[in-house]
Amino acid sequence: MGKIILTLFLLTCLPALSQENEPKNLFSQAIGKNIRKYRLEAKRAYIYKDENRAQFLFDSLVKNVINGTHLDNFKVRKFAGRKIELYKFEKPVYLITYASWCVPGIGELPAFNDIADKYHDEIDFVVLFWGSKKKIKKFKRKFSKNVNVLYVDERENRHDFAIRTMKHSLGFPTSFFIHKDKRILDVRRNLFHHYQESYSNSYNSNYQDFMSGIALLQRGTVER
Repeated sequence: MGKIILTLFLLTCLPALSQENEPKNLFSQAIGKNIRKYRLEAKRAYIYKDENRAQFLFDSLVKNVINGTHLDNFKVRKFAGRKIELYKFEKPVYLITYASWCVPGIGELPAFNDIADKYHDEIDFVVLFWGSKKKIKKFKRKFSKNVNVLYVDERENRHDFAIRTMKHSLGFPTSFFIHKDKRILDVRRNLFHHYQESYSNSYNSNYQDFMSGIALLQRGTVER
């Protein structure tokens, strides 16, 4: 009788266990199947200066391919030199990809810092930087202590497809909204302001844009 009960228990539990162990739908795998076509069409749109078409292609890639996938557990470095894994962040993650050659709007960083100071207890704020480490180190001082500023050493990450795609295909600066289970809820390009934009206009529009991302992370639902 005991053997029969044990057999029934195993037959009931094994399907559930196998489902839990199924590989996740990773960002790198999903985008790897679609990125070649996207790059070709996006390049064509930019050659013809068709910004509306380029934005449509980006939005379609995000909604139909990226959203709902799990971001790969890549490793990058803190400025002290120690490596850190993305999965070390256990809260929902507001991740922005940036580069040392990007020039933020006058009110962009103050708005992001204020958001991070207000919501850091429930959300991890991460800025992933490419470029000159010396320049980034100076840039780092402008961020709040509640923002995790990380550095991508491309000599170390040259074989990391997820990292390369973030840089070469999705561009800078771009925001990733990541559920605590590392599922991507949405990807959005950040606001771009003319260098003569007033501080108040830049701050207010960026603050509203960042708050939209906070609301998405709080809901935890994939954007479609």
